[in-house]
Amino acid sequence: MKHPLLRMLALLLVGLPTWSLAQAPPTQPNRLELPLPAYASDVYVQTLAEDSSVVLLVNDEKSGAMHRQISFQKFDRKLKPVWSLPLEVAPEYEVVQLCTEGSMVYALFQSQYTPDHLWVASLDAHDGLLHSGAFETKISRTIYEAKALGGNLFVTTMVENHLTVMLLNLRAGTHQFLPAVYETLPTQFTFLADSVTKRAKFVMSQSNGQKTRLQVKQLAADGTLLKSEFVQAESERGLITAQISPGDSAANLLAGTYTLRDPRYSQGLFATDLSAGTTPTGSRKSLRFYDFMNLKHFFDFMQPARAARVRERGQRMKELDKQLRHHYNLLMHDLEPYQDGYVLVGEVYFPSSQSTSAFNNYYARSFSPYYANGYVPSYYPLNSSNNSSNSYLASQAIVCGFDRNGLLLWDNAFVLKDVRQTSLVETVRIRPLAGGNKFVMAYLKDEEVHYKIIDHSVASPNDLTVTLATSPNPESKEKPLDTNQEGLLPWYGSRFLAYGYQHVRVPHGQDRDVFFLNTIAFD
Repeated sequence: MKHPLLRMLALLLVGLPTWSLAQAPPTQPNRLELPLPAYASDVYVQTLAEDSSVVLLVNDEKSGAMHRQISFQKFDRKLKPVWSLPLEVAPEYEVVQLCTEGSMVYALFQSQYTPDHLWVASLDAHDGLLHSGAFETKISRTIYEAKALGGNLFVTTMVENHLTVMLLNLRAGTHQFLPAVYETLPTQFTFLADSVTKRAKFVMSQSNGQKTRLQVKQLAADGTLLKSEFVQAESERGLITAQISPGDSAANLLAGTYTLRDPRYSQGLFATDLSAGTTPTGSRKSLRFYDFMNLKHFFDFMQPARAARVRERGQRMKELDKQLRHHYNLLMHDLEPYQDGYVLVGEVYFPSSQSTSAFNNYYARSFSPYYANGYVPSYYPLNSSNNSSNSYLASQAIVCGFDRNGLLLWDNAFVLKDVRQTSLVETVRIRPLAGGNKFVMAYLKDEEVHYKIIDHSVASPNDLTVTLATSPNPESKEKPLDTNQEGLLPWYGSRFLAYGYQHVRVPHGQDRDVFFLNTIAFD
């Protein structure tokens, strides 16, 4: 090859990383539009794993709040309509949350005049059967989240400055506050409704003002306490928050974040196999700690020169038998089974009082508003806005692979682009790719799906995007504008479901305002 330009081109092609040639961008085979304006409607989205369908709870207020039309609507995996059922709801009730178990979809409503009055609509999405029931709880006020297990609803709520759980027995039409979960504030709290073991698993933080530990409680579907245990470290480390593995296996993994003295900030990750037992002093035999300095990709959100300076400073302090103190907040996702272990995702965020300039300050300190009342919820209504203010700024999402005993196998990170939210809600979603060895991490912002391919610790680009399609015709000149209340849900296979309100500009035609659903397929 004598021509210098050809030789240079060949060298450039050889040097290209394999990911640039191997992964095709996602397709958008299906789109659904409902003629609903954002100012006069609310739409709640629930995907069903059982048959890969979608159920919407649509609150249409075109005729005014006193004459609103509420309905359940089901669509198949191609977003074709299956059925629509009207739902009669008293005007005083507003939607708090949707949740699901198998083919059942539950909509929890709360009275805006008497907050201790709740109303639940139970829908069998398989055959369209609908039931409802009212509950007068007398002392319940703020509702944080609800999850279904064994046909009952476990509802986390606040009672006399304590975080507790209310069990709604939908068959009997009764309720009870569970004495097994009654935590003094402040506390951090995670909750897993394990459909495999039919257990409600709670992980709660407890502090004596200097050091924090975790308490793990497992309850039967009827609220009976089955198991309670503490998890703590013998060193100066304190355990902040954690997620517990789903399913019934020989190992029972607990993974989360730990701190050094200051309970506001995470120093790194920890993992332990709860089935491995404890030492005579009560510490876990399998407890492992992973400082952020030891993760390969944790500082990817920084400029390379700055990340290098942080690592150099950390190494100098290590040589002096000291540790560099980190000041990060992490929102932890549920543990996901992966091969012979689990994947843990955590979103690194900075509270709004720090603003953009303070975000750039590595040592900025601030309390999250949810630390003030002691609760960091993992779920909010699906139509909550992601970009209406800068209450929280997320810098990246870390993803780590653990074996069943808590050994860290690999880590990676997805750098986020100016993601601001009004509440602590999961932004990034994850789905396995065909073959099961790789993942795709994605989030929706405005009119674009941002995504990254995760192959264990292999470096890959953070800036891959695809614009939401408004027409199946690739030559269409339509343009999506003013996308709001948008979000992305994991669906089935290697697919996500994008949703939100959108103004679509149509050249030489009538513009339209719609609520949309788009299939995002990485098949």
